[in-house]
Amino acid sequence: MEVPALEVCYRALQSRDARFDGLLFVGITSTGIYCRPVCPARTAKRENCRFFGSAAAAQDAGFRPCLRCRPETAPDMASWRGTSNTVSRALALIAEGALDGDGNSVEKMAGRLGLGERQLRRLFLQHLGASPISVAQTRRVLFAKQLIHETQMPMTEVAMAAGFGSLRRFNETFLNLFHRPPSALRRKNSARNEEKGVSLRLRYRPPYDWDCMLGFLRVRAIPGVEVVDGSRYLRTVEVNGVMGSIEVTHQPDRQSLGVCIRFPDVRLLPAIVARVRRLFDLGADIETIDDHLSGDPVLAALVAQRPGLRAPGGWDGFEIAVRAVLGQQISVVAARGLAGKLVALHGRGVPKPFLIHPDLSRAFPTAKRLAEAASIGLGMPGARLAALKAMAEAALADPNLFHPLGSIEETVARLREVPGVGEWTAQYIALRALREADAFPATDVGLLRSMASMDGEKTTAANLLSRAESWRPWRAYAAQHLWAADGITVASQAHVSS
Repeated sequence: MEVPALEVCYRALQSRDARFDGLLFVGITSTGIYCRPVCPARTAKRENCRFFGSAAAAQDAGFRPCLRCRPETAPDMASWRGTSNTVSRALALIAEGALDGDGNSVEKMAGRLGLGERQLRRLFLQHLGASPISVAQTRRVLFAKQLIHETQMPMTEVAMAAGFGSLRRFNETFLNLFHRPPSALRRKNSARNEEKGVSLRLRYRPPYDWDCMLGFLRVRAIPGVEVVDGSRYLRTVEVNGVMGSIEVTHQPDRQSLGVCIRFPDVRLLPAIVARVRRLFDLGADIETIDDHLSGDPVLAALVAQRPGLRAPGGWDGFEIAVRAVLGQQISVVAARGLAGKLVALHGRGVPKPFLIHPDLSRAFPTAKRLAEAASIGLGMPGARLAALKAMAEAALADPNLFHPLGSIEETVARLREVPGVGEWTAQYIALRALREADAFPATDVGLLRSMASMDGEKTTAANLLSRAESWRPWRAYAAQHLWAADGITVASQAHVSS
């Protein structure tokens, strides 16, 4: 990918400018090490610096990760968003392990994205400066390095969790890269309590409005599946039929979220971490987004009130789709109650050893479970019951239903093909499940009321949609600001689906 001009890069390095953290990496030719711009080491001479837009590009050029600034802990910044949606989606797949294991390949991943292998490689080189394989290999190394530094997991489990095919390959990679075995990188005094699971820190680019994020999740927490306990978010999780639970806390002094994972299969840790990042929107370039939205006088006031407000994602695409259908034309509290009944009727119990909180008990039902159920069993209009069944059947028939393909307009059109899914429902699913930053449910009552309150006069969905054109490509974040201003995170709110 293209990096800023050399002069800008070097000034960022000299001043240890945190605004470039995650966006820029520097390779030092005199040491063979690559660093984050915030590295505490003495600044290298300019002639010894090479700048890269991704860790993979730096590693591809022959540099090894710095042991002081630890590139694996840099914010997972997606500076290419808005430039290449395909690369964004491919990276999301890689983060969940799409290129790990013998059965996976770049060709298969490209097919899932609807393009050829050669085209995907070209896009990666253009936007990241490295091939998909190099990006996946770098991700494995950096994730393994983080597990070594932050946990006491046995090296065999670290290798499995990071996606290495064998312990031998894991050891060889670290010997070649760091000239020492993996165990030599573990801090001897880093005794940690792993009884409750694997604990990791996931960095973000500040600011981060944790209170607003937690408020949004609190009012929607499904009984048995989710708990907001004080300043902690906890939930049950299911990945590939395996169940466990997680706990997420805010660590503002470290500009991180702390996640504790209690799960029986370490090989699925990358997928769990990727989903946590998605749920809490850790990859957002929030300064860029806030600056753009502040161009509108109304949104400028809202951004000033809530700097660092994120657009919450979802743990699972099907779960968010079901929530959206349940929320058609009723309040958030009522939809939450229906979701709790659905889980009680169809959710599988999570084994007690992997429950991280006493109020957690069941995993959200899968599409297969609902599609095969003789009856949904909820007291709600027949049309919405039929929509739930249709959504389950559609998700079962198309594993890529909740993966973004094409433009936001194409994504919404594809979702609207599911019987019972209207414009509001499709936009809401796109916003939370597919992480479409430009999704915008303009018919939402809360958005209309909030905008009317800001402007001092009633508005229509058509007028709001026209006004939102200037908010592209970050309309999802504008929606979140309007919802927050309307008090949607602390009070029930009706939706309108058309």
